[in-house]
Amino acid sequence: MLQRAQRLPYHFAVAMQHDYSLIQRTLAGSHALADASEAHGTLTGALCAMVPYRLEDWLAEILPEGVASLEDEPALQTLYESTVAALSDRQMEFDLLIPTDDRPIEERTQALTAWCSGFLYGLGSVGAADPQRLSGELGELVRDLTEITRADVDTSDTAEANESALAELVEFVRVGVQMVFDELEPLRERHAAPRPILH
Repeated sequence: MLQRAQRLPYHFAVAMQHDYSLIQRTLAGSHALADASEAHGTLTGALCAMVPYRLEDWLAEILPEGVASLEDEPALQTLYESTVAALSDRQMEFDLLIPTDDRPIEERTQALTAWCSGFLYGLGSVGAADPQRLSGELGELVRDLTEITRADVDTSDTAEANESALAELVEFVRVGVQMVFDELEPLRERHAAPRPILH
């Protein structure tokens, strides 16, 4: 398995927890175009790149019928609001929406790769935040996330080694995404919708 997380030895407590299964069932019931992890990655990437990015914008992106009735999707509304709050709080409470540790490692690894794919898609939804155009440390981080989309379980390694590698990758992505959000604040401010002029 890829082990790029060693460059960022951060160990922050995870505070944002969601019911992955509930979100997955909600999306499946709505015939969503993405699973829970990819959809959350898309939301997070778009929140890093643009302001405002509304709940309605996200639902229009992931649901085939566009904007769904919010009354029918309370779990998605809660996920949206808590993701916005966790990123904005900057206390490293942001977390990825992937299956819990009791699920098979293959399932969790696939969810991580899907999450990163969704994040890169959401990040590129604004031309100025095109991952291919980001330079310096931010560009390197995004290239690492692109590499993680190809991560897989190393069948020649021990279960313990694979678990450790996956945990490091998840932490690398989690902290890296917070860095992307912080670093792109000037971009979001430049591209924020202008406030209406009061007469």
